Amino acid sequence: MAAQVIAGWNHVYSGKVRDLYESADPALSHLILVVASDRVSAFDHVLEPAIPSKGKYLTELTNWWFDRLEVPNHVSHEVPVPAEVAGRATVAKKLQMFPVECVVRGYISGSGWKDYLTTGTICGVALPEGLQFGGKLPEPIFTPAFKAELGDHDENITFERVIELIGTDNANALRDLSLKIFNRASELAEQAGLILADTKFEFGVDPANGVITLGDEVLTPDSSRFWSKAAWLRGERKESFDKQIVRNWLAANWNPEGTTPPPALPAEIVEQTAAKYAELVERLTTEVA
Repeated sequence: MAAQVIAGWNHVYSGKVRDLYESADPALSHLILVVASDRVSAFDHVLEPAIPSKGKYLTELTNWWFDRLEVPNHVSHEVPVPAEVAGRATVAKKLQMFPVECVVRGYISGSGWKDYLTTGTICGVALPEGLQFGGKLPEPIFTPAFKAELGDHDENITFERVIELIGTDNANALRDLSLKIFNRASELAEQAGLILADTKFEFGVDPANGVITLGDEVLTPDSSRFWSKAAWLRGERKESFDKQIVRNWLAANWNPEGTTPPPALPAEIVEQTAAKYAELVERLTTEVA
């Protein structure tokens, strides 16, 4: 799908969900326009049709979190967001990104659950025996991944591997920042009756000042697993405020390991997914002080 034309900005890259643009003004070469599309991906495929208003929800929630986290972030107010993409785009400072996905888990599920069943560990972090799916971990753990190229799977790695990639000081800083943000976000989510089960952050260095800075999307349904606390207390551990509905439907109606392209999503699956995104945004933005 061709990228949207935006006056004053040149398209440079499209990922599974986001489109990136550089300013046509050489004086603004230090900025990048990040546009969140309505595209939805699962099992490393971009699916059809898109989820209505998904880009708006991702942008609104990321900005909401940035306003509440006491951590430097990539948002720039130097120039306004173009009118064509208002509400679903961010003008950001270009960062020298670390090649590490900073994943934090407070509960055990997803790929972490599979690793635990096989090895009793997640990314080299030893865990107690007898944990149940969806159970709360003794304390949040940092379980990083190496950022793969578009179309490839991210690779779970140990903290020792992070040190090899970016050095001890940077590795410690990313781990400590990630855990700090996760703990603060968990406190805020609880005010809305939500559990933050796990999430991922991306950081880079701001070349203007050398400060490690939070970038990309933050604590959205695409990067995080939120559960209803009331449902969790009832023992319900699989319903989350994200695209899990899409994953479940695909797993039941298509072979992700095969070679055939994924089928189009039914209208009811698209509607249910959009409703989950909308509910999460509504709960957080209206129920948290």
